[in-house]
Amino acid sequence: MALELPLTETATLLQQSIQRYLADHPRPDWTGLAELGLMAVGIPDEAGGVGGGAIERAAIMAELGPGLAGSDWLAHHIAASLLARLAPDHGLLASLATGEARIALAFGDSGEVPLVAGAADADWLILAGTDRTVLVAAEGAGLSRRKRALLDGTQAADLSVGGNLQVDSLLAEGAAAAEARQWATDARNAALCAEAAGLMDRMVTDTAAYLQQRKQFGVAIATFQVLRHRLADMQMALLKAEGLTERAVLREGDETWAHAVSAAVVETIDAVRTVGEGAVQLHGGMGVTEELALGGQFKRGLAIAATLGSKSQHLARHAATA
Repeated sequence: MALELPLTETATLLQQSIQRYLADHPRPDWTGLAELGLMAVGIPDEAGGVGGGAIERAAIMAELGPGLAGSDWLAHHIAASLLARLAPDHGLLASLATGEARIALAFGDSGEVPLVAGAADADWLILAGTDRTVLVAAEGAGLSRRKRALLDGTQAADLSVGGNLQVDSLLAEGAAAAEARQWATDARNAALCAEAAGLMDRMVTDTAAYLQQRKQFGVAIATFQVLRHRLADMQMALLKAEGLTERAVLREGDETWAHAVSAAVVETIDAVRTVGEGAVQLHGGMGVTEELALGGQFKRGLAIAATLGSKSQHLARHAATA
């Protein structure tokens, strides 16, 4: 595992199940992940789930990252977890826990909301505005969506929310809605950092192995000092991002969480480029071919960095919460 976390029994079992499954299914689909029970994470036992929080979320994302399978699961998990927090007795939770129904979260409740992860195939959407949080049917009145295939291979959707929106449930208003939106943002960002850690760990490992295998002038190119220095830079960037991500995961819910998440985001944004570019360049022309998983992993890393938002804004929040 890329992250060193104090795993709960649930997290350990989930991690082991994912590792066994990925050994036979390197690119798992929604059905496969649902059969593993991942959709039930974050939903309380009494609602049909298995519970779990930040540690379970990070452990799952770090494992799913190299297989490029984390995006849809995270979108569903964050939205389902938010619904469980705001409406723990909601009848939809049981079908979300089995994966029979899919849900995604959009940060906005009116106008145009672009590139909503997981919304392309969602049955339900939570629209988290600045002063209200509502649950709506994805095919309901007042809402339209246009599916988008992204560069990293994931699916998203552009939403158009009209004034005649048909709301199924009003989940929160005012300060409670703002608090829910902030929790969902920070929980998602910490999980994306965990996914990036899993991606980068695989890229560094595969690159180190390739340098040992590839030979020039009769010796492995891993013996070339300049390449060893480049690999060391990649490993250092990974270690820094992993350390701050672990801190962000473990601080969820306390007064230093915002500070820890922004620190992890800033380091991860820098690290995915350092590690990704280094891995591609050290592989030479092979690094961008379809035959290697590396190219897709690098694209996903860049997509994560873009999703995490403005580095300057996180630096400002980091300073403000110091």
